[in-house]
Amino acid sequence: MFERITDFQNLHRAYLGARKRKRYRSSILKFGYRLEENLLALRFELTHKTYKHGGYREFVVSDSKKRTIKAAPFRDRVVHHALCNFIEPIFDKSFIYDSYACRKGKGTHAAVLRLEKFMKSLGRLNRVGKTIPRDTVYCLKCDISKYFDSVDHKILLELLRRKIKDENVLWLLDEIIRSDPRGIPIGNLTSQLFANVYLNELDHFVKRELHEKYYLRYMDDFLILNLDKKRLYKDKELIRTFLRDQLKLELHPKKAEVFPVNAGVDFLGYRIFQDHRLLRKSTVRRFLRRAKARGKVTQETFQSWYGYATFANSYRLRECLSRMLLIREEK
Repeated sequence: MFERITDFQNLHRAYLGARKRKRYRSSILKFGYRLEENLLALRFELTHKTYKHGGYREFVVSDSKKRTIKAAPFRDRVVHHALCNFIEPIFDKSFIYDSYACRKGKGTHAAVLRLEKFMKSLGRLNRVGKTIPRDTVYCLKCDISKYFDSVDHKILLELLRRKIKDENVLWLLDEIIRSDPRGIPIGNLTSQLFANVYLNELDHFVKRELHEKYYLRYMDDFLILNLDKKRLYKDKELIRTFLRDQLKLELHPKKAEVFPVNAGVDFLGYRIFQDHRLLRKSTVRRFLRRAKARGKVTQETFQSWYGYATFANSYRLRECLSRMLLIREEK
């Protein structure tokens, strides 16, 4: 496997993947100016195990919350892509169907549609039940406190060893993982895969040990639907114990709750009901606040947000914002 990862053709494919949508940045142009020379040098370092991961450039992004992004040097991002080209398919086979972050054919929209399907299925079961009152479908919704910073390197490497037996590949994985002294850096392609590998343990615990059918996860946000509220409270404590004992993680103290779904479920930027979905008010306010701070909104920026908004039942809101921002929507 290591020979295939370090093959020149794979490194060139990794270079093309790493520069996608960013090809005119100075660091990428500089690397591409002497492309063959740089790829051969990278291959030499990898095959002779003299490769050392570079330092990170840090910056803060404020979305729904402030997050510190760590950007690796471009040559290291090429290595990340070269590695993931081969190991990602191996691990993806072991992931449950209802894990939706950073996977081909998945994503936020697929996760939202799946949640709607869960809600409808349980709603139908509820209506035919004779002993269960209507409108008592419950949701346990959780996320993990400081997830990326809390991933334990030793545990992660042990999980990777279950599937990867090539010692040279394990050396490279270790070099990338230990390039940041704490957790896994948000911004690396490898971190997306590592994050899914790590919480795949939770996924299988919920499915095999707790026997929960209506469970889905998007990165460190996950939820379970059930008609039995008491069972969900029990699940929460069992999950809390499992995360602490097996993965050295903690549930977020304010974001692990059980509630009825008839008022909607806040998930991935939407408020989701059985038969429709709405945009979260905080999402709309954040967009307007940014527009006000910039003084204007470009057509490109508006269309990006518009595409996100069209997935919700938001026709009147979109029409109103179009008039407010004096932007004509493209038909």
